[in-house]
Amino acid sequence: MNDLKFEDLIDIMKDYSKEEIEQVTKAYKYADTFHSGQLRQSGEPYIIHPLNVCYTLAEMHADSDTLCAALLHDVIEDTPATYEDIEEEFNPVVAKLVDGVTKISNIDFSSKMDRNYANTRKIINGLTEDVRIIIIKLSDKLHNMKTLQFKSPEKQKEKSIETMEIFAPLAYCIGAYRIKCELEDLAFMYLKPEEYNSIKDKKESVVDKSDNLLKEMLVTIHNILNDRNIPNEIKFKTKNIYGIYKKLNEGNKLPDIHDLLALRVMVENINDCYQTLGVIHSKYRPLNTKFKDYIYNPKSNMYRSLHTTVFGEEDRLIQARIRTFEMDAIASYGLSAYWYYNKNQATEKMQDDLKTKWKSYDAFMEIKNDFDDNEEFVTRVKNEVFSSKVYVYTPRGDMIELPKGATVVDFAYKIHTDVGNTMVSAVVNDEVVPIGYELKNNDIVRIITDDLSYGSREGWINNAHTSYAKRKIKEFKKK
Repeated sequence: MNDLKFEDLIDIMKDYSKEEIEQVTKAYKYADTFHSGQLRQSGEPYIIHPLNVCYTLAEMHADSDTLCAALLHDVIEDTPATYEDIEEEFNPVVAKLVDGVTKISNIDFSSKMDRNYANTRKIINGLTEDVRIIIIKLSDKLHNMKTLQFKSPEKQKEKSIETMEIFAPLAYCIGAYRIKCELEDLAFMYLKPEEYNSIKDKKESVVDKSDNLLKEMLVTIHNILNDRNIPNEIKFKTKNIYGIYKKLNEGNKLPDIHDLLALRVMVENINDCYQTLGVIHSKYRPLNTKFKDYIYNPKSNMYRSLHTTVFGEEDRLIQARIRTFEMDAIASYGLSAYWYYNKNQATEKMQDDLKTKWKSYDAFMEIKNDFDDNEEFVTRVKNEVFSSKVYVYTPRGDMIELPKGATVVDFAYKIHTDVGNTMVSAVVNDEVVPIGYELKNNDIVRIITDDLSYGSREGWINNAHTSYAKRKIKEFKKK
């Protein structure tokens, strides 16, 4: 919103207390004073940028400290204001958040690349220090990407690559799918403009042709649920352009992308989710290979929903995503939805759930603790935490998430160190496989162990993909 005004921000803060609004007003005036005379490359006053970042966060019901930090997020980097000034003028929390999103500039680096790696590490580490740092940075990046047209072509490409490699995956980590998809599409538009426009046109054509059948399905499901006294809300959703591009690159044709068109069905509780699933399956024939229960087995970023793909009207493949209203908010905004649902306890719950429910947290901490070199740290995080995932299962049906490229060695150590150390062979889908077997989605993996086994064999470390498995093998060898 290039014409955004401070009054617009205040207008959407009606649920905030008088004291909170006063604190945010003070932060706006402080930032406006320090950024006075500074212009963006668009020619606009610089304050327009932090104001947009803050507005995005206010839409998420962010706490007042976060809103203040959003308004002040560039003052340490671009003005004479210091960390100590902000701490004294506001409070230690605001100062810490502003510092968290401020680039490192007071250290001599041997190259621009070294500085970039150090700053990337600092941002990523915000996950474990205070996840609000990540949320502010994502809102900052989103507005910068929306105004990228004012940058040079070289900068557009550089910023878009950074967005794809770092910021879209960070959004996924905290479950903020809406920001993730928007960042991906904005970056894709600059990296591959011809493909972007081609897919955009095709997608719009498919959506236009499918509009009536989607509406018919929506009304049919809505009426059946109402007849069964299941309160509900149903919305359309289409796959983002970059997501379609990836599917096409895997050899799929546009009509065969089963989640290209989706209905989001929101109900009040988990029991209603499963009843709704039965309603949809009784009316529309399901594609059995495309059912996922992410309520029983949430994704690594705490995403929860039932996914089923059915043959809708005219035998068009339609995905239905069934979830509670709260699950839907978290699916859209990730941890930032906690500001709405948990109010005063949001910050603590964000950090606690990230630590206990984010399945990649332990892998991230392994990398953080094992690699002092910034370049190696960033590379490992990209390869193991930000990479595509494979979802495999134990014989009991428990879902295990691993980075793409993981082998049965990684699976064994993911289950337990003792399982890895006593493994003698592995069975995948009822067939014995070599230790270097690369796992694929939906594989059922059984590890054969022997308590008398003398531990990891020579060469196992070369068949391990994750830092955790490699470290455990090294530790055993030292013993």
